[in-house]
Amino acid sequence: MLRDRLMVAAVIGIAASGASGVALAKTSTVKVAMHLIDANGIHAQIGTLTLSDTRDGLSIKTSLKGLPPGDHGFHVHQNPSCDPGEKDGKMAAGLAAGGHYDPGAKGKHMGPMGDGHLGDLPLLHVDAKGDTKETLVAPHLKLADVHGRSFMIHAGGDNYSDDPAALGGGGARIACGVSK
Repeated sequence: MLRDRLMVAAVIGIAASGASGVALAKTSTVKVAMHLIDANGIHAQIGTLTLSDTRDGLSIKTSLKGLPPGDHGFHVHQNPSCDPGEKDGKMAAGLAAGGHYDPGAKGKHMGPMGDGHLGDLPLLHVDAKGDTKETLVAPHLKLADVHGRSFMIHAGGDNYSDDPAALGGGGARIACGVSK
């Protein structure tokens, strides 16, 4: 009987230590569900981003469908929300995500290879069917940087300009997901 109790105690101890080890384990990849967004809110899921650290920076594997064909601005935004917000008295898509991720307070676009804010990602290329399956690399980012941030796809391309008239950020926000 004592032997049985000792066995049960040992099993419980092993299980408890294993459980805490799992809680402390570092995740090597993160999946981000991406959704269409508009001024009314968050809508259908259009696919996922699979994020992982590589020696070259943050790898972003896209598996998305239902987007307008062409090149799109693609960014990491400051806040973990895809909700709409009010701007100039009108509701607009994804404003709760805040601005581009800029921990160094650089305040300028310089593209994913430049020395500007870290939120600039490579352009997202969407085929004629509205799909994209490509792997992009953000050399100045790692998984820890994007935890609790949003990924935003914009309606147009991105010329990484700071001039608002030039639509440097790609224009309206059309799809979003939060890295948890």
